[in-house]
Amino acid sequence: MPPDELFWQLAEELYADAAVTRSTMMGFPCLRVDDAFFASLDHRAHHLIVKLPANRVNDLVEAGVGESFAPNGRVFREWVAIPNPDETAWRGLLLEAKAFVSESAG
Repeated sequence: MPPDELFWQLAEELYADAAVTRSTMMGFPCLRVDDAFFASLDHRAHHLIVKLPANRVNDLVEAGVGESFAPNGRVFREWVAIPNPDETAWRGLLLEAKAFVSESAG
């Protein structure tokens, strides 16, 4: 399945929570929970972009699962790009990001 289709299929599952909405962030389609960004799809590279604790981002990058998210050369320490579209992995990371942002906002 193409990455963009996978992203929106998984997003549909998250819409069961009324706090999850679709939006845009820096020109990328994204998902918000209670108005806070937690996930996006880089429509150029087709990577999943998720917001997670900085130490989790570092772990994913060190493990080779993710890449630093650095639009315009500036690294965002709580965001990671996941290049390989994998339904199980992406679903888990989306849920993890949603939970992280929900906890941070609350």
